[in-house]
Amino acid sequence: MKVCGIELKANNAILSVVENNEFKNLKLKKITLEDDEKQECVKEFFLKIEEFLNQNCIEKIVLKKRAKKGNFAGGAVTFKMEGVIQLNSICSTHLVCAQTLSAFEKKNEITFPSELKKYQEQSYLCALNA
Repeated sequence: MKVCGIELKANNAILSVVENNEFKNLKLKKITLEDDEKQECVKEFFLKIEEFLNQNCIEKIVLKKRAKKGNFAGGAVTFKMEGVIQLNSICSTHLVCAQTLSAFEKKNEITFPSELKKYQEQSYLCALNA
């Protein structure tokens, strides 16, 4: 099964793809929402997400959930991006919280692939946690 892990940071969707627990080093590593206040930019973000999912035959998305309140609360733009990603017509989307990812990493002694960029680590954990 091909799984795409996604972490949302600022206006970026950071992507990592795993197939049968093996990291796929794809050229596209993040998709940016240029301006969340412009409808055409939000539509463009949606189309880029769907194109990525389609081209890479993604069967499932695992998205890192952000806190809704408190010190580590996600920004408004990331919540908008999350909604747009959940609307994709290609595959199902599942949310996973940060605590679950931390526990998963400790329990499984994860070794990050050398091709994986540092900023992709959380999205990679999401994909493995599928």
